[in-house]
Amino acid sequence: MVDRPNQQPELESLTRTQVLIAMGVTALLLLFIAKVWQYFGTFPSLRMTWQPQHAAWGVGLGMGITAASAIMYQFWPQYRSSASLYLQLVIKPLVWTDLIWLGLLPGLSEELLFRGVMLPALGLNWAGLILSSLCFGVLHLNSPKQWSYVVWVSVVGFLLGYGAWSTGNLLVPVIAHITTNFITGVSWKITHPPQPLGKT
Repeated sequence: MVDRPNQQPELESLTRTQVLIAMGVTALLLLFIAKVWQYFGTFPSLRMTWQPQHAAWGVGLGMGITAASAIMYQFWPQYRSSASLYLQLVIKPLVWTDLIWLGLLPGLSEELLFRGVMLPALGLNWAGLILSSLCFGVLHLNSPKQWSYVVWVSVVGFLLGYGAWSTGNLLVPVIAHITTNFITGVSWKITHPPQPLGKT
């Protein structure tokens, strides 16, 4: 598939306020679901404890995911199209300081639900890891044409889940998720500077 510059975007553009509200509401909803699941569940959820080596592992994992995403962006046209559309929708309206929220809100809420609660609920095993990763991918589905982005996010979910499972510490995927989102946001802002008025 070849990108067509004049092709109309599939998703309607959002304002900065809409993106921030959507991130905040989504984070609160995911946290609520996680807490309710924890309350009624009969399984021990994964906890987040500060350990410098696990924090370092999280940063390394996040940088590795970001690097792999950049490589796929160059060589997988479907992923490039889907990722570009998603990033433009979410990051373009944000200002630089908003990138902190872009890292923190999804990084904390999504990891608490998918790796902190869902993964141990489904089972700390390969089946639970795969199923929770697929659910994580589907969360990021905006339209059926974005399937390639969902595939990649599912792979990312698998890596984040493995980091949590292998260490027993939710800190690893939280730090990795925050790192990935922040680096991605900064990179997109640098490579897509605002166009001067009158230019396209």
